[in-house]
Amino acid sequence: MSNVATAGDQPVHDSEATGQYYTGVVKAFAIMTVVWGVVGMAVGVLLAAQLVWPDLNNLLQPYTHFGRLRPLHTNAVIFAFGGCALFATSYHVVQRTCRTRLISNGAAWFTFWGWQLVILAAAITLPMGFTSSKEYAELEWPIDIAITIVWLVYAYVFFGTIMKRTIKHIYVANWFYGGFILTVAMLHVVNSMEVPVSMWKSYSVYSGAIDAMIQWWYGHNAVGFFLTAGFLGMMYYFVPKQAERPVYSYRLSIVHFWALIALYIWAGPHHLHYTALPDWTQTLGMVMSLVLWAPSWGGMINGIMTLSGAWTKLRTDPTLRFLVVSLSFYAMATFEGPMMAIKSVNAMSHYTDWTIGHVHSGALGWVAMISIGAVYHLIPVLTQRKEMWSVQLIHAHFWLATIGTVLYIASMWVNGLMQGLMWRAFNDDGTLTYRFVDSVEASYPGYFVRLLGGAMFLAGMLLMLYNLYRTVSDKEPEQSSDAAAAPGQPA
Repeated sequence: MSNVATAGDQPVHDSEATGQYYTGVVKAFAIMTVVWGVVGMAVGVLLAAQLVWPDLNNLLQPYTHFGRLRPLHTNAVIFAFGGCALFATSYHVVQRTCRTRLISNGAAWFTFWGWQLVILAAAITLPMGFTSSKEYAELEWPIDIAITIVWLVYAYVFFGTIMKRTIKHIYVANWFYGGFILTVAMLHVVNSMEVPVSMWKSYSVYSGAIDAMIQWWYGHNAVGFFLTAGFLGMMYYFVPKQAERPVYSYRLSIVHFWALIALYIWAGPHHLHYTALPDWTQTLGMVMSLVLWAPSWGGMINGIMTLSGAWTKLRTDPTLRFLVVSLSFYAMATFEGPMMAIKSVNAMSHYTDWTIGHVHSGALGWVAMISIGAVYHLIPVLTQRKEMWSVQLIHAHFWLATIGTVLYIASMWVNGLMQGLMWRAFNDDGTLTYRFVDSVEASYPGYFVRLLGGAMFLAGMLLMLYNLYRTVSDKEPEQSSDAAAAPGQPA
């Protein structure tokens, strides 16, 4: 891979002080990324505690019941925390790589306030029991319409800014952001086709196995394009930027984009092995999931190899550690996912805590860590400081997040394998060796370790929130080191 990108292919260095770019909405989204991260992960820790101590379900019935808080947790972490991170970074990146301001400050602020209102509506309606019952798409029809409107304005701001760019080249990060915006719009509209029967109740226009297929075509690709493509756009800007090195192979990044876009959309049926879905569709989902391994690891290798010549920075730069370790978890999750899509493996893993471990190796290890690293890079730039208020708190946050993630996913792997083996154990006469409740009881130690890991990750987020507050509230900002970069340096 000798085709190292030239300086012209890289994110552009420009001073925030020049006023060339609009940073207000970027700063607002970055701050809310941390706020919603704390909220969403706090709900997750409560849910983990409920599985250790079931009586916690009775705190404020029915609003704090596991069945109502679980979709609140997933929506808060994915769409509130992850969504705000994607808005913030895409608005930041598209301006600098296109060397132009956002096409409309007002439209950008509309997306900010509209997205916060969507999140608040979710936080109110889900504990009240208003749900479409679709995984990752539980919100009812009025909120679905609001999401569509905000998303269309988001697309206008992003693509409109690209259209008014002052350079011909479109940097690869923008390809990933653009692919994420367009595909999520299509997924959301198709999957949310529903017939309202009251203000807060609707029914899907699809039925039976078709509804399941549409749902997991959406559900998996929400993971593929919201939690993968968008954050790969983040990776292709902030890893080179923080490492001060060019992307290892710009050609590979383009191949990575087109291969990912072409393959990911077909992988959804692997969630429906051994169901009423036609067998050929299940097999297609399995095969495409296995093929997907190649572009995923190609992108990971491209990110890791970008550090060639800059590995020593990891000793002193905790922000770079977040970004690089996130790529390691991305590699792990994108190897494990295709493996779990194999029918024989899926027969063991399906419906077990192994799936939960897999999801969180991607959600905590990849999505959260790349977002945290990006925000730690962004805040000093946006506030014209050399660094965050406390680098030591970033170091502490890194170790809390890393150890917490490992404890979480390892405990779920062990639980999942144990559950799968117990459920498949038979006596000589063909009867089950274990009752289901036996597997639940055996899972308790893993649930406690999972709670410990989640609590550590939440503690790190609280440190980040405090560090953010002290950085933003500092009344005497210093000039950001980002502004001082030489024009020819890689981002």
